[in-house]
Amino acid sequence: MDDFLNGLTGRIVIPTDLVYNKVRQDYNRAIQQFPIIIDYCRNTGDVANAVCWSRKFHVPIRIRNGGHNYEGYSNGDCTLVIDVSEMNHLFLNKCENLLTVQSGVTNRQVYEFISSKGYPFPGGTCPTVGVGGYTMGGGWGLSCRYLGLGCDSLEELELVNYEGEVVKASRICNADLFWACQGAGGGNFGVVVLMKFRLPPKVKKVTLIEIDYLHVNGKEQEAFLQTWQQWLKDADPKVTLVSRIYNSANDGLAMLVRGVFYGQPEEAEQILKPFLELEGAEYIIDYITFLEAVTIIGSSYPPFEKFNSVSRFVQKEFNKCEISTLVDLIQERPQGSVFVGLSMYAMGGRVSEVGTDETAFFYRNSHYIIWLETVWEEKRFAEENRLWVSQRFPVLASVTMGSYINFPYNKLPDYLEEYYGTHVCRLKGIKEKYDPFNVFTFPQGIGNKEHQLMEPVYSEDSEKFIKYSGDEAYRGFRYVKR
Repeated sequence: MDDFLNGLTGRIVIPTDLVYNKVRQDYNRAIQQFPIIIDYCRNTGDVANAVCWSRKFHVPIRIRNGGHNYEGYSNGDCTLVIDVSEMNHLFLNKCENLLTVQSGVTNRQVYEFISSKGYPFPGGTCPTVGVGGYTMGGGWGLSCRYLGLGCDSLEELELVNYEGEVVKASRICNADLFWACQGAGGGNFGVVVLMKFRLPPKVKKVTLIEIDYLHVNGKEQEAFLQTWQQWLKDADPKVTLVSRIYNSANDGLAMLVRGVFYGQPEEAEQILKPFLELEGAEYIIDYITFLEAVTIIGSSYPPFEKFNSVSRFVQKEFNKCEISTLVDLIQERPQGSVFVGLSMYAMGGRVSEVGTDETAFFYRNSHYIIWLETVWEEKRFAEENRLWVSQRFPVLASVTMGSYINFPYNKLPDYLEEYYGTHVCRLKGIKEKYDPFNVFTFPQGIGNKEHQLMEPVYSEDSEKFIKYSGDEAYRGFRYVKR
């Protein structure tokens, strides 16, 4: 056993440890996976050792921080999970206006750190999401129309490559790798260990926007969607909103708007007038600190849940018939579901000012991201809820295009093209250059299939380890001789 683990450093968790069943869980509890080892790396050396160990024993790697990948791609059966959540140091260079963070830092940690210095940050909405994965996938957040996507503020990064060596990337050093990591970097090219972000100007306060419409009907949801797309056409870039129509066990049919405006509340009320005039609007428009705003928004997220979802990009204006069809998608919940919803994440503003080919994030010109989801609580309803999403996906796909890599869906027919558009060929070339043996792989990763190791590889040491673990989860797992 000791020989098998020899070479790994960091805090090691294996199936026989009491904490294993707790720490193997990710945010989406609908996906249950059983890695061989979880290595909580505490520095770059630990990460490098883990990469070299995985190649020696032919154990596939997964890279995890907050564990928020919607399809569980930061975890996996019979894998080595390199967990960077304990690499969470931050440093502010006031002279150069640069924030340096290790890859284990979460949205909450960044917000608390930079807000104390007077800065906002174009991070995500969920406080426990890792900034690394968020940024590598592009990084939509409630500041993006004003400050750009998370990846637009990225200035430099360091990652551990397939040989366990540290590679730096920026616009002038390994520029192709840097380009790829601005929208397609999550788990594809190496383990990101350090990032530097250019900080925006300081702000004292922002306006928090919260509007609710409870116990509505389908026609009111149709009117809401019509209002949403008309409003977004000429919306002030200083405001970024997420809107939602939903059907929940608690609220029935309902709607909401959440967002942040970089300006005064009186101006925000004028900007939001089309929403406030809709019947049943109950709202809070509050002038508070940036940290207070993101904390309030983040407080709506549970510590975990069971769900299935699919995302798309909207690049057109829906007609009345299409709006009615979209609203119909959520009028009935599947058995066991406590919530179904269709969410809209506003784009435009600074997002569209960056050229389509300037970063790997392809869908710059979209009006918004649309996201369909269902949430359930009991395991026995999982398949019915997944079927509910898969049956509605063709309807959603017929009026939209592409999918957001940070909101992945495992049933996409041509997932690379759906996530990366015409950037696929370029990304494959960069993958081949920086990870020629596809050491960094996952079910929807960018990779050369002839090198792909999708299953664990048999060895005498790994066989001994599985027998030693005695864990129920490993019974029946297949190992492949090579």
